[in-house]
Amino acid sequence: FEPDRGRSEDFFVERLRELIEESVRLHLVSDVPLGAFLSGGVDSSAIVAFMSRLGSERVKTFSIGFTEADFDELEHARLVARTFGTEHCELVVQPDALELVEELAWHLDEPLGDPSVIPTYMLSRLAAQSVTVVLSGDGGDEVFAGYDKYVVEGRERKYRFVPAPTRWALRRLSAMMPEGMRGRNFLRHIALEGADRYLDATTLFRRDQQERLFTPEAAERVAGSDPWRLSRQWLADGDGGHWLSTLQYSDLNTYLPLDILTKVDRMSMAHSIETRVPLLDHKVVEFAATIPPELQMRDGTTKHVFKRAMRGLLPDEVLDRPKHGFAVPLGSWFRGRLGSFVRALLLSDASRRR
Repeated sequence: FEPDRGRSEDFFVERLRELIEESVRLHLVSDVPLGAFLSGGVDSSAIVAFMSRLGSERVKTFSIGFTEADFDELEHARLVARTFGTEHCELVVQPDALELVEELAWHLDEPLGDPSVIPTYMLSRLAAQSVTVVLSGDGGDEVFAGYDKYVVEGRERKYRFVPAPTRWALRRLSAMMPEGMRGRNFLRHIALEGADRYLDATTLFRRDQQERLFTPEAAERVAGSDPWRLSRQWLADGDGGHWLSTLQYSDLNTYLPLDILTKVDRMSMAHSIETRVPLLDHKVVEFAATIPPELQMRDGTTKHVFKRAMRGLLPDEVLDRPKHGFAVPLGSWFRGRLGSFVRALLLSDASRRR
């Protein structure tokens, strides 16, 4: 990251819009049917907007939703589809989709703890009925600083000045508090330093929870290992610049290729779909790396320059709504009729032995 502070904000806005449009134009070159994944978020909506502007035919869009209202984005996807007159297809995922887990594991070829593989797989299956190539908005959060975790880290950075003895005391105090007690996780979290604080906020199971899940044999095998080693290395390599750029640099080299792109590639190719990602065109990424971090995220608002670049092209309702990640209502599913399925799987003799 090499921020160019000699340029105006308007320059970054205009140039970014031009580069994204050119990237989409290049990614539209195809001799087979083509469409787009549309979540209703700003990234995928921007791709659809430029496809509609540049293409000679109606854009085919594909969206997925859930019966649980807090996780469903179909209304926003429909708004974008109506705005650009797309040929829109959608699917609502039911809880029994979790029963695809064995099939998904076969296609993944490796462990991948991202539950959004389920809707991604089903979305790809839906798209495969009509097209062979899809454009996706993946990469926008890493390139343009769109994650809420960046906002959280910006807010919690003030705790980096907490003296070491105070951190030690907070860590001891949090350990004595009952699991689930209000304030326990907060105290434990601010007792951490630097990279540990950020990585702790982005993991599903904290280190102490992982240790309680291990059998003695498994604990012995992983003793001395650091699951955060790779992320620590990228954070260290990116250190020396602005803290936001450091986090983006790490995510671009770890979370994006090892989770997001792996998931999308494996799940789409399971249905012989080629997924293209215009926001990760090298010219777009290289230019984004020159945008000063204070313009990438301003006053707690993520994707500041990117959203300005899309203003006037996308509906304000899309640009101004809170970020909604591609989340899956696992909690609701597990508390419902899938509870017995999950218990049988996780509490089986084979699982306990592992």
